[in-house]
Amino acid sequence: MALQNLRTICYSDEITVFWDKDEKKGPYRLYVNGEKYVSPKSTHFTLKGLWPSMKLFVEIEDEILQLETTAQKRVINIAEPPYNAVGDGKTMNTSAIQKAIDDCKADECVYIPKGTFLTAALDLHSNMELYLEDGAVLLGTANPEDYLPKIHSRFEGLEMTCYRSFLNMGTLDHTAGYNCENVIIRGKGTIQSGGAELAKAIIRTERENLRAYMESLTEEERNSYENADTIPGRMRSRLIQMNNCRNITISDVTLKDGASWNVHFIYSDNITTFGCTFISEGVWNGDGWDPDSSTNCTIFDCKFFTGDDSVAIKSGKNPEGNVINRPTEHIRVFDCSCAYGHGITVGSEMSGGVSDVKIWDCDMGDSFFGIEIKGTKKRGGYVKDVHVDNCTVSHITFHAVGYNDDGIGAEFPPVFENCSFTNLRLYGMLYNHEREWHDCPAVKLAGFDVPGYEIKNILLENIVIGRKDGVMTEEEKHPAPIDPKMPAWQRPVQFGLHTLSLGLCEGITIKNLKVM
Repeated sequence: MALQNLRTICYSDEITVFWDKDEKKGPYRLYVNGEKYVSPKSTHFTLKGLWPSMKLFVEIEDEILQLETTAQKRVINIAEPPYNAVGDGKTMNTSAIQKAIDDCKADECVYIPKGTFLTAALDLHSNMELYLEDGAVLLGTANPEDYLPKIHSRFEGLEMTCYRSFLNMGTLDHTAGYNCENVIIRGKGTIQSGGAELAKAIIRTERENLRAYMESLTEEERNSYENADTIPGRMRSRLIQMNNCRNITISDVTLKDGASWNVHFIYSDNITTFGCTFISEGVWNGDGWDPDSSTNCTIFDCKFFTGDDSVAIKSGKNPEGNVINRPTEHIRVFDCSCAYGHGITVGSEMSGGVSDVKIWDCDMGDSFFGIEIKGTKKRGGYVKDVHVDNCTVSHITFHAVGYNDDGIGAEFPPVFENCSFTNLRLYGMLYNHEREWHDCPAVKLAGFDVPGYEIKNILLENIVIGRKDGVMTEEEKHPAPIDPKMPAWQRPVQFGLHTLSLGLCEGITIKNLKVM
């Protein structure tokens, strides 16, 4: 059987191959130049230690690939003349590093050697590579002025003016095509920004700038935001931002401490991220990887220590997202793990629509929300064809949220339908910000609170529910009876404290659910 959606990424010294999972399970049969190779257990593998312009014949299952590494690139070392950047963590190197980036041609590579190179925001361009040596840190400051001038951007589903991100690619325009493409960011080093300190400084500055506007809001309008920092906080920079980009690869680096989201791409296509570590503990909205009205994007073999969602899939917010109508489609997330953070989410900004999302072979057990799909009644749009398979997850939540509900409501209710959750281990416990475990429903399909807003056509199959430590108390084994006066649509189907909680739903199919 042919492997589905088979793709390759070729560098001068390594080649990575990956594909979509189907009913076949690993290990997968692999031959390289006719010789049997270590069989990959997951749906990706990397051939390392290669040399430039090297040709290989790769046979993976029934697929035969003729691959070739890229040619050797000329190295532009930022620490050498004429750039002379200083990696002492104190010297500002913005001009030197930006000049090296500007000089970089398609057959060249900007090289960041070992050291800590302090800089303000930087702008990348098409057809370039940025390589960080092991021990190299590209460090952004915590000074908001170093992220000026502001740019046209999008945050939490709204196009607006924001501070520049630490690394910037492309120009935002929802009416246009791609204006930045073919960029590689890789290596063993770290890309780090100002984190919580930068975020707080931007919020302080913008709260003062927006004082008159915020004082003009009614109490009802204020209550529609998540908290008092929401409005000024929307102007924060990200760690890496891609606008109208195509064919961007980020691999093997550590991505750390954006002032909000870490890797955010808008109106973009074919963004691939693998082998990376995301770190943003203590950063409000410290998401890891956020596809936003983007298509054909893939993340795999990554680890998350994030202050918010590991992965957050978005497509705009009402009413603007309904009008722009740029959906997020064909998203793949696999072989990723969460050590701390919220897990994998879709929404709550999904007004442009989200479809064809596949998640497999992930460990989101140590997370706050596990797999979460969310919206508000006002959003409009849709989430459909989300399929999760062979994962360990703290819990699954399909629900309505009440925060950041500003804006005019859509003409039609949001649609949540045609999703499946198969071959999962669920803890029925969540791992909170204090690194404490708390019991919760293993599956919560809450829907919205009025007819016409039902969640539809959800499959739960081959689900094992059991505490992370494998121990159940007597109370969990013998829960209190359900109040018979409770409306039927609110009644949880109980398995100890590990409950399947159903709200307004239609077409829920449950097959082979087991409680340990």
